[in-house]
Amino acid sequence: MPRSERSPLLLAGLLAGAGIAHVTVPRPFDAMIPRALPGSPRAWTYASGVAELALAAGVAMPRTRRAAALAATAFFVGVFPANVKMALDWRHRPAPLRAAAIGRLPLQVPLVLWARSVAGRAATGEGHR
Repeated sequence: MPRSERSPLLLAGLLAGAGIAHVTVPRPFDAMIPRALPGSPRAWTYASGVAELALAAGVAMPRTRRAAALAATAFFVGVFPANVKMALDWRHRPAPLRAAAIGRLPLQVPLVLWARSVAGRAATGEGHR
């Protein structure tokens, strides 16, 4: 399978895995929800998991890939504040946990660029059969 066809499926897999984790093991994600958001952290955790699952399905399907990949781009930008909150909250944790929390921050950039790239290739029809 050519790389251009594999990339959307890998992105869909990443989104699906994250969505499943949010729904099946929500507690670690609850702590990352900014308190400024209305409602319970658990509701936001579940909502983000469902959103990730929907984005995964959309990215996996060629007909909806462009719109879903653009939505995933926005989603990755939108969850960045939760990653910042986690890094701040974990600054006094043991070094490996602190490093993991800080390491998540720059990882958002390639995720945003990856989703945008999938959307761009979908717009040109590249990777469709």
